[in-house]
Amino acid sequence: MNNFQIFNHISGLTSKMVTEKYSTSFSRASTLFKPEIRQHIYNIYGFVRFADEIVDTFHDYDKAKLLDEFEKNYRDALENGISLNPILHSFCTTQREKNILQHLVDAFLHSMRMDLGDIKDLNDEKYNEYIYGSAEVVGLMCLKVFVDGNEEEYQKLKPYAQSLGAAFQKINFLRDISADYTDLGRTYFPNVNFRNFSQQDKLEIEKDIAKDFEHSLIGIKMLPMSSRLAVFMAYKYYTNLFKKIKKCKPEILMHKRISVSNARKVYLFGEMILFKNLNFVR
Repeated sequence: MNNFQIFNHISGLTSKMVTEKYSTSFSRASTLFKPEIRQHIYNIYGFVRFADEIVDTFHDYDKAKLLDEFEKNYRDALENGISLNPILHSFCTTQREKNILQHLVDAFLHSMRMDLGDIKDLNDEKYNEYIYGSAEVVGLMCLKVFVDGNEEEYQKLKPYAQSLGAAFQKINFLRDISADYTDLGRTYFPNVNFRNFSQQDKLEIEKDIAKDFEHSLIGIKMLPMSSRLAVFMAYKYYTNLFKKIKKCKPEILMHKRISVSNARKVYLFGEMILFKNLNFVR
């Protein structure tokens, strides 16, 4: 292994470490990917996680400046073929090798910039724009890895990947209503008055999420076996979280972040291991 290969390896390990430290659930699910896929998923996760941290977490810093620097360094890395930022270097490696379309990355960065603005009273168009850029395109980036250059498969599975990404993001919005509304002043869902978040509002949102989940499962069953089980694991985790959220009253969500217990996560992972050698998910 030459020095550049060592650098590539270290960059990939950094993306893996980011995944493991920020999301034990996603990290556990990622072990179900075939080895040739796993590192690319770590690389995508590291990139989107760091961008998300800039807009959601670094409150004592100039977020706009940080995001500007992050995007500039990303574009330089893509053009130059190298970056001393290991997260950007590993992501750009994946983008080049798996032909991740530039407009997907641009849409993601656009949604991150939306978070720097006034996320209040979004209309349906802006809401869908944000969902697409913050979540659906991440699913499409991963799909590019899953199909490994098969454009016909990519186009066939594309709408299902978007539905799954949208479902995950909408559940995140419900789960994080307290922090988003109280701490960040964000209200993503259109036509909802969060000063009086009603059961009917919640039911309408849940109906929309259920529709996304139902559609996405069709696509999960068509994924290559190299990625199907890991994606199904993520699906199972989020549907379990969804069940918990549905049982909560709106006022609870406004004051408490709902989560799946560690014991339940381990159980779900064990369930996936039992399916590991099967050719379908159920």
